[in-house]
Amino acid sequence: MDAATRPGLRERKKRRTRDALLRAALELFTTRGYEQTTVDEIAAAVDVSQRTFFRYFAGKEEAAFAVQEMAEAHFVALVGARPPHEAPMEAMRKAVLDGWDTLSEAIAAVVPVELYVRMYRTIESTPALLAAHLRRSAETEEKIARVLAEREGLDVDADPRPRLAVAVFGGVIRVTERQWSTGEDFSPEAIRELTATYLDQVGPALTGHWRAP
Repeated sequence: MDAATRPGLRERKKRRTRDALLRAALELFTTRGYEQTTVDEIAAAVDVSQRTFFRYFAGKEEAAFAVQEMAEAHFVALVGARPPHEAPMEAMRKAVLDGWDTLSEAIAAVVPVELYVRMYRTIESTPALLAAHLRRSAETEEKIARVLAEREGLDVDADPRPRLAVAVFGGVIRVTERQWSTGEDFSPEAIRELTATYLDQVGPALTGHWRAP
């Protein structure tokens, strides 16, 4: 029994160490500044070695975007899981609106949502992180465009609509997150309401079905 449970215990310990390093990193990034924070300081905050930090993260940037990466992967998976009868914009809308509860629970299991929001502000105000964020956003949008193209039976390189729809949707989400992060209500309900309101202001040109009758 001990032999059977030991691997599970090791994995839980690794997860706790990674989560502790991540929380410490985000706290330092948001209070001291990203550029001013060193890996040694992050490791010291958790009472581990620098070598231990690098077992879990390739560097500071990977730690800075760890929660965002989790959120992006969550959304891509939700879009792919939407019913095939939904129009593309509807699928993305329902994925983000229906997914915020489970996403906020996943975030809260790693770091407080309030810390996630503070890190978003830090990314927006740190040139090096903002540049990386825009690059990562473009990569995520490309993944989603390919998911939409596949479910619609389109060639993403021949038909511009998947990338166009995702670019419009992504722009709305960025505006929504920026507004949410500067407010006082960080609940899933607040960002869900903002998202729905802003998406309602997008014209109907992209909201219909694309398939030929």
